[in-house]
Amino acid sequence: MESTRTAHKMIRMAAVIGLLFSGTLAGPAAADLFEDRTPLVNGARQPMFAARKAPRVQSASLFTGRKDDGLFGAVSRHPMTGPLTDRSVAARLRDLIALAEAGRAGYDAVQYGARIRPAKPPTRMTLREIEAWTRATPGQPHAIGRYQFIPPTLRRLTAKLDLAPGTRFSPDVQDRLGDLLLAEAGLAEVQRGEITQDAFLLNLSKIWAGLPTSSGRSYYHGVAGNKATMGWERYARAVREILDG
Repeated sequence: MESTRTAHKMIRMAAVIGLLFSGTLAGPAAADLFEDRTPLVNGARQPMFAARKAPRVQSASLFTGRKDDGLFGAVSRHPMTGPLTDRSVAARLRDLIALAEAGRAGYDAVQYGARIRPAKPPTRMTLREIEAWTRATPGQPHAIGRYQFIPPTLRRLTAKLDLAPGTRFSPDVQDRLGDLLLAEAGLAEVQRGEITQDAFLLNLSKIWAGLPTSSGRSYYHGVAGNKATMGWERYARAVREILDG
C-alpha cells in the first residue's frame, strides 16, 4: 500500500514538472494538484510561521512644542513622492515635513526615544488606544505618526475636528490633523501675501523641531536632544518652490 501511494505521488509530481516546463500550469486545475496543509483558522489559511518584525526606528525630532496655549500651543505619504507640481500645496508641504520628522516610517512612525512602543502600528490604532498607550507609559516621548504629534497637540486637534475616540489614526486622519497645523502656521496668509515666506518658514520651524531656522539649527536645538534633520538651504528652497507653484 505504501509503495503504491509513493508511486502515485511520483507520477503526480512528474506531471506537475511537465506542466511547469511546458508553460501550461495555470488556473484551478493546476492548484488542485497540491494539497494546502496550512492551518485553517476562521475560514482562512494561516502561515505556518509568523515573522517577527524588528521595531521601526526613525530619526526625527524628540518633540515639537511644549506649551499649551497660543498659536503654536502644545504643538508638538512617506518621504517626498512624485514631482512637486503634481500635488496640492498642503500635500507637498506635508511631504517635506514628514521627511524631516518621520523618515521612512511615515504614518507609522513612533518617536525613537519611546522605550515602550505601542502594541500595533499607529495606523491600526484608534485615538482611544493611542491615549491609553500614552497614559500607561509616562516618562517617555510619545510623538506619533507622520507629523509626530505629541499628546496635548493630538488631543487639541482631534477635539477641533470633533473626532470620536474610536476613530482610527489612519493616513487620512493624520493628514487632516497636519493640515490644521499648516493653517495655524499661516498657510492661507502666506498664500494671500499677508505674511512673508520667511515668516511662514519660521512658523513651521516653531511647530516642527526637525525643521531648521535660518541659523541652520532647530528652533528647539539642544532641548531634550532636538536638532534639525535637514539644512536651511534645502528647507527654504523647497518651501519657496512649493509656495511659488
